[in-house]
Amino acid sequence: MNENTARTIYLASAYGFSAQWKRLLLPEFIGALEALGLEVWEPFARNGQVNLAEPGWAYRVAQRDLQDVRNADALFAIVNGTPPDEGVMVELGAAIALGKPIFLFRDDFRKCTDSEHYPLNLMLFAGLPEVEWEQYVYSHLSEISHPQKALARWVQS
Repeated sequence: MNENTARTIYLASAYGFSAQWKRLLLPEFIGALEALGLEVWEPFARNGQVNLAEPGWAYRVAQRDLQDVRNADALFAIVNGTPPDEGVMVELGAAIALGKPIFLFRDDFRKCTDSEHYPLNLMLFAGLPEVEWEQYVYSHLSEISHPQKALARWVQS
């Protein structure tokens, strides 16, 4: 990687579907990730200039988002909800299949699991190490920059 080129991270979330969430929540996550020196690829900003009246718009958006997942260096997914947003789950599955580093954020206190060991569907943890997977899971915005957590270590590697 060129020293002058920031690593890219795809921000998978459902927050772009709501005007309130887009205005209030997305900027906090984008800011926290950019503070680490990352170039954040937020799909609603990158691929949101779509004419919804135009035939085929949904296919084009999905293809662009998938291409961004392919091209990004890593993926940060907000996995709130029970279950989490299905589009975010597809993006995570693609990133896992591509061998991308993934990082999960969940501050939703509700249980969403099929395992006593993991807080979410066990298949999401196929993309994380078996030992110390907790270092890749975030439950508070302030943890994103924590130097002992996986994202900050990945940025510095």
